[in-house]
Amino acid sequence: MNLIFLGAPGSGKGTQAEILEKEKGLIKLSTGDMLRAAVAAGTPLGKAAQAIMEKGELVSDEIMIGMIRDRISHSDCRRGFILDGFPRTVAQAVALDEMLLDACGSKITRVIEITVNEEVLIERVCGRFSCAKCGTGYHDKFKMPKVANTCDNCGSHEFIRRKDDNAETVRTRLAAYHRQTEPLKPYYEKQGLLVAVDGMQDIAKVTAQIHELAA
Repeated sequence: MNLIFLGAPGSGKGTQAEILEKEKGLIKLSTGDMLRAAVAAGTPLGKAAQAIMEKGELVSDEIMIGMIRDRISHSDCRRGFILDGFPRTVAQAVALDEMLLDACGSKITRVIEITVNEEVLIERVCGRFSCAKCGTGYHDKFKMPKVANTCDNCGSHEFIRRKDDNAETVRTRLAAYHRQTEPLKPYYEKQGLLVAVDGMQDIAKVTAQIHELAA
């Protein structure tokens, strides 16, 4: 089973992908994580990507597709994968379909869009913070540490917030998402792959709905 999660920043894609990874044995593939790993490992694609990023340029679709191709060839992806944050454009979606067919004769099984009201998205993103030591995520409203100023996971007292987790930046990212990624919806609708999940529900209900759609 090969899934794609679509959704604006703060919609819960990453959270649901991690849950599905644990429960169904599918591998969560984040292009950002793959890119950092390839650069750190010094692979040919990693070196090419690093050279491009050092110039302040965007890594090409060809390199990103190459990294996904390499990653899904690993044995742990045998049961399938979940793409979180890719594709972002129709051109990337077309390239992904072609690569999957060529690499392993497979295809995308389902595209799940997690929908959330934009004002709620802004509230979710602006309230996020994490442990500076282990990365455990928290939220001002939805998930505070059980003991004040103490990480539930590692006991650290240091927390950080992303500088771009503010309302103005989130609105800019949402506009970019709608401009670049919304055209993916008709592309996948034509293939009968797109389904929507109400991301305004609590996490467990969203997970249950995804399980039904991904069965």
